[in-house]
Amino acid sequence: MKYRRLGRTDLRVSAVGVGTWQFGGEWGKQFTQAEVDGILGRARELGINLIDTAECYGDHLSETFVGNAIRRERDHWVVATKFGHRFIGHLRREDLWSPQEVRVQLEDSMRALQVERIDLYQFHSGSNESFENDDLWTMLDKQVDAGKIRHLGISISSGLDPAYQVSRAVEFGASTIQIVYNRLDRAPEETAFPACIEQDLGVLARIPLASGFLSGKYKPGTEFTKEYDLRSGWDRERIEERLRQVEQIQQEEVPDGVPMAPWALAWCLQHAAVTCVIPGCKTVEQVESNASAADLDLVREDHPQSWR
Repeated sequence: MKYRRLGRTDLRVSAVGVGTWQFGGEWGKQFTQAEVDGILGRARELGINLIDTAECYGDHLSETFVGNAIRRERDHWVVATKFGHRFIGHLRREDLWSPQEVRVQLEDSMRALQVERIDLYQFHSGSNESFENDDLWTMLDKQVDAGKIRHLGISISSGLDPAYQVSRAVEFGASTIQIVYNRLDRAPEETAFPACIEQDLGVLARIPLASGFLSGKYKPGTEFTKEYDLRSGWDRERIEERLRQVEQIQQEEVPDGVPMAPWALAWCLQHAAVTCVIPGCKTVEQVESNASAADLDLVREDHPQSWR
């Protein structure tokens, strides 16, 4: 495993982390504690040290699984979670942005994670109006001073132009940006990454496998039919277009003999702005595949700059 400094922080994080939305049950599978223990235990053996979760991946369900899994090896892990929403049902959330509400979320997250301090606490996919709240950031700064939060970050909504929140990040005390970035979703290269590099903001690339499309498992014509699979509600034309794109990428860009999933993660990691990719995983085998991306000697002709 390779390690990188996370932006303006003092944290050294693995180039490949673990995303945990799936543990909340919205990706076609309900998890047991034993399964999560196995996934995170193997991740630790492979040198992965960053876990990204959120209060609304289930009603603190993902955080609870994570907390139980890592409680005996807390010092190994960089624990990142998020605030701003309450889980009220499958793919249903209630926004909670007041300082008082977020303070309660913080305490609930610490309790679920079984930690005395959260390493990275992230504003989660909120509007610019919700973001522009001095009282909220003042409260969060006080929690940093109190030792409950180590660093603050911003996880930017996939439907929002990131420029404004990135430009105000340092002013509000944030050290990191989390954003959707993968071979199919390249907009951040223009809209966010130059400013992140200029301000020394660490970048966590979420959905780096494009919701599984870049895993190489799916071909045109694939249907997602599981009741609790997020993709089952997507527009059919959107799915087919993505599957066609992936097939072309696999034929034209992925080297012979290289599995597509680690290739797609390594592709993200070659951008100078990206600190860490945080793919989800449902099995130990997927963790192993993801971790192998750190060892791929990949050079992107469109972006030859090595990571800083």
